[in-house]
Amino acid sequence: HVQLVESGGGLVHPGGSLRLSCAASGSIFSINDMAWYRHPPGKQRDMVAVISSAGTTNYADSVKGRFTISRDNAKNTVYLQMNSLKPEDTAVYYCRLRILSMYYWGQGTQVTVSS
Repeated sequence: HVQLVESGGGLVHPGGSLRLSCAASGSIFSINDMAWYRHPPGKQRDMVAVISSAGTTNYADSVKGRFTISRDNAKNTVYLQMNSLKPEDTAVYYCRLRILSMYYWGQGTQVTVSS
């Protein structure tokens, strides 16, 4: 079984930065695509960024140019570097990994952007 542990959330002022991490453990041979989702209060969960096993990335328009997704295959870890944070970025952030046909989710980490 695969488990994900997220870290890095917190409270920041507008314009600040945070780096989220999500480490996978368990019986892992190879991780396929990795992604970050977020769930703002009162809204639907949406995909923020995704990175393929080949390193190809895609971002939601709302975060393009500010967020960077990356992965460290040796550590089975995916990161989300968040810069120039806005109040609209406030949400619970979840990592999602795919291994073969199975999907695994992190426990979520709160990101709050407020003056």
